[in-house]
Amino acid sequence: MVKIILSLLVISLSNGCSSVMSSATSDLANNLSNAMLNQNDPETVRAGTPAYLLLIDGLIENEPQSSSKLLAGAKLYGAFASTFVEDEKRAQILANKSFNFAKLALCIENKLLCGVYNKPFEIFQPALAKLTIDDVPIAYAFANSWAGWVQSNSGDWNAIAELPKITALLERIVELQEDYKEGEAHLYLGVLATQIPPSLGGKPEQGRIHFERAIELSQGHNLMAKVLYARQYARMLYKRDLHDKLLNEVLTAKAEYPGLTLANTLAQQQAIELLDSADDYF
Repeated sequence: MVKIILSLLVISLSNGCSSVMSSATSDLANNLSNAMLNQNDPETVRAGTPAYLLLIDGLIENEPQSSSKLLAGAKLYGAFASTFVEDEKRAQILANKSFNFAKLALCIENKLLCGVYNKPFEIFQPALAKLTIDDVPIAYAFANSWAGWVQSNSGDWNAIAELPKITALLERIVELQEDYKEGEAHLYLGVLATQIPPSLGGKPEQGRIHFERAIELSQGHNLMAKVLYARQYARMLYKRDLHDKLLNEVLTAKAEYPGLTLANTLAQQQAIELLDSADDYF
C-alpha cells in the first residue's frame, strides 16, 4: 500500500498545475492521518505508521507553508508518539516534532495565539478573550499537540508549567464551541482536573462533569472517554461500581466509528486490563 501511495505522490508532484498538486497532496496528508485513526488493528498501525511519517515529512518539505500539511503531520506524529512508542526518549523526539509542526501551523493561521502562547500566563490568558469560533479548529489542534508535548516531557518542570495555559485554552474552546470534535476538549479538561488527588489540589468533581459532558456530546461513541472516566475519576475516589459499569459498557459497545475506531479499539483493550486489575486495586 505504501508503494502505491508513493507512486501516486510522484504523479501528483509531477503535475504541472501547482494548485491541483497542492490540493492533491493536502488531501493525501489528511487521508493518511484519517486512515490511521479509522484502523481497527492497532498492530497494523504500529508497524505501518513510520513509513507514513516519512511521507508526511516529504509533503511538508515540499510545501512548508501549508498549514493543512503541518497539522496533518502534527496529528500523525502526536498520535503515534502517545499511543505506540514506549521508549521515553523516542516519544519525546516524536512529540517535539508534532509540537513544532503545530507551532508552525499556528503562526500561519493565527497570529494572535502565535504571539502569546510562549508568553507568561498573565499575558496569554487575556488574549484568549479575543478568539472567535472561527479560531477553534487551529486552537484545538494546537492545544492537542501542546498537551501531547507536555505528556512526553513530564519530567521537565518547564513543560509542566505550561499546563495552566493549556487548560485556559481548552476552557476557551469549550466556551466558543463545546461540541467541536464531539466534545474532545471536555475530555482533555477532565484528565487535567484529575491528574492529582483532591488533597494536592486536584478537582475530581470538576473532572467528572467534563468526562460526562464528553460522553454526552459524543453520544457515547468515544469509548476512551469512559475508560478515562473510570481510570482517572472512579479509581481515584474508589468508586468500584461506577468503574466496572463504565468499563463493561465499553466492552459491549461497537468500536467502529469514523475518526474514533483506533482509539475505541485501544479503549476496549485498556478496559479489559482495568477490569482484570480491579480486585487488586479496590
